[in-house]
Amino acid sequence: MADPANNTTETEAAPTETDQQKTTTTTNNPENPPMADTKPDPALASPPNRKAKNLAGLLTIVCFILSFLVIASVIWLFYMRDFDCEGLLRLPRFQTGIGIALIFVFIISNAALFLRSRFPMPGVIVVMVPLILMLTAGLALVGAYDMESRKIPASPRWFRLKIDNNNNWNNIKSCIYDTGACDDLQSRFFTLKSYDFSTSKLSSIESGCCKPPAICGMEFINATFWRRKEEEEQEPLEGDQDCETWNNDRTILCYNCQSCKEGFLRTLKSKWWKLGIFLVLMALLLIVFHLLVFLATMWERF
Repeated sequence: MADPANNTTETEAAPTETDQQKTTTTTNNPENPPMADTKPDPALASPPNRKAKNLAGLLTIVCFILSFLVIASVIWLFYMRDFDCEGLLRLPRFQTGIGIALIFVFIISNAALFLRSRFPMPGVIVVMVPLILMLTAGLALVGAYDMESRKIPASPRWFRLKIDNNNNWNNIKSCIYDTGACDDLQSRFFTLKSYDFSTSKLSSIESGCCKPPAICGMEFINATFWRRKEEEEQEPLEGDQDCETWNNDRTILCYNCQSCKEGFLRTLKSKWWKLGIFLVLMALLLIVFHLLVFLATMWERF
């Protein structure tokens, strides 16, 4: 006779057909899939970084284009014709110096863009130094610092101090005479009548140095010869000193007039004011876009 305990053990050890079916059903049941690898899909985490990378790339391209405008201004500075007598104030040397400085700005700006992914923080710090200097120089050229810019070449205050110096002005007026500006004016308007001449557009130097101020009320004979009207009783007017200074001698004309100084000053200030505005705008744009590139690079990293 078999032992009942042994029978019970064998019964428990041997799986029944029903248990096998349950096991098979559980294994094949799609509602209970096997445990998969829980590593995050990189494709799901990439969109934010991709957006940052695309934004940084776009800003880099814009910054690169702006830097090419800087190098274009260098070409303009090197090949632009110097105004007559500008060399007496040593402005061509200063103009060349600005051109060389802008070349360094171009190189540093693009180096910072090229190395932005490796050295974002040092790059933005290094590029800000020349850009801030460029901004300061531009503000000085447009006259933002009136008293402080009197020692900065080509600033409005500096021009005024140079032209008001008698020694400088003697050299400048001799240079203006040697260029033949007034002789050219006379030859161009030799056959014109008074009305035609008064409506003609003259340069600042021609208007200030080659003819008396309109306030003098002199009678037009030709472009550089004017007849004084009979003296009438009238109150003194501004510009009367220039009216007394005017002389029909072609070597004198109005070269000693204040209007001649103002005309020469306007000619120089117009050129350098435009350069100052360009420097200010380009410096501000490059500063803003370099900061945006830096922020986009940080976003791309983190």
